[in-house]
Amino acid sequence: MSVAFLGLGAIGRPMAARVAVRHPLVVWNRTAARAQEFARQTACRVAGSPAEAVREADVVMTCLSTSLDVESLLDGPEGLLAGLRPGTLFLDCTSGDPAGSNRIARRLAERGVAFADCPVSGGTNGAEAGTLTVMVGGDPAVFERARPYLECFGKLIVHLGAIGAGDTIKAINQVLLAANILSLGEALTAMVKAGVPARAGLEVLNASSGRSFVSESLVPARVLTGAWPNTFRLALMDKDVGIALDLIDQLGLDTPLLDLVRDRTRAARAALGEQADYLEPIKLNERAAGVEVRG
Repeated sequence: MSVAFLGLGAIGRPMAARVAVRHPLVVWNRTAARAQEFARQTACRVAGSPAEAVREADVVMTCLSTSLDVESLLDGPEGLLAGLRPGTLFLDCTSGDPAGSNRIARRLAERGVAFADCPVSGGTNGAEAGTLTVMVGGDPAVFERARPYLECFGKLIVHLGAIGAGDTIKAINQVLLAANILSLGEALTAMVKAGVPARAGLEVLNASSGRSFVSESLVPARVLTGAWPNTFRLALMDKDVGIALDLIDQLGLDTPLLDLVRDRTRAARAALGEQADYLEPIKLNERAAGVEVRG
C-alpha cells in the first residue's frame, strides 16, 4: 500500500523514514530542500504539491505544527482535496486540537476519505526507534485500518474514542509535561542553591517518590551535561498547553494549578524566544537562583 507523508519536521522526518522501510512512500514538505534531502537518504519520491503527494496514495499521514496548518493544505488547485481519492485513509499525527480535527474530518468525509487524529509522544528518539506512543481518535473500524501503518513508528497504539480524543489526551499529557519541567526546574535550583550536588541529589530523587520522566531521562542527559539539545520547541509546548486549558475552560472546570502552568509557560516563551527548547525554562530558574544544575 502506498503512503504519502506530509511534514518532515524534527519528529515527522524519523517517522516517515520508518514508514519508508515498509511501504512505497511519497513525501511533501513546505521546505522543498528538506524533502529532497530526505529522498536522497530513503529512495522515496518527492511531490511538488500536497495534491500531487496524495493523488495515488492509499494512506495519507500528516505531521505538522497545528491543526490550522493541516487545514491550510486542504483547498486550492494544489491542495489535498484536489488530489485525494474516495476510500483513502487520512491519519493526522499533528498535535492538533479536537475542534480542528473535527473540522478536517467533516471536509474529508465529503470526499469519502476516512480520518483519525493520531498524535504521538516519545520525541525524536522514540520516532527513530519506532517506540512512540500513538493516541488515536476516530471510528473503531478506521482505527483497525490505521493500526498497521501506525505500527511503523508506534509501540503503544491506543484507541481513545471519537475524533478529537487523541488530540485531547495529547494536550493533557503536554500540560503535565510542562508542569513537571517547571516544578522540577524550581526544585533543582533550590537544591543546588542549598549546597546539594546536582547529580547526587537527582540520584536520590530518582530513587524516591518525586521522580518523573523529566528527572529520570531528560535532566540527566540534557541539563546535567549542559548539552541543551533543541528537540522540541517551547513554542509548540506552549501551543499544546493552550489547547489543554482551552478544553478545560470549555468544560467549565476550575484548575488553578494548570492555569498557572499555562501562565508560566507563556512567560518562559516570551523570555526565551520562539526557537528555545522546551527544557530551557530551567535556565530561567538557574539565572534567578544564580546557580547551574550540572553534574
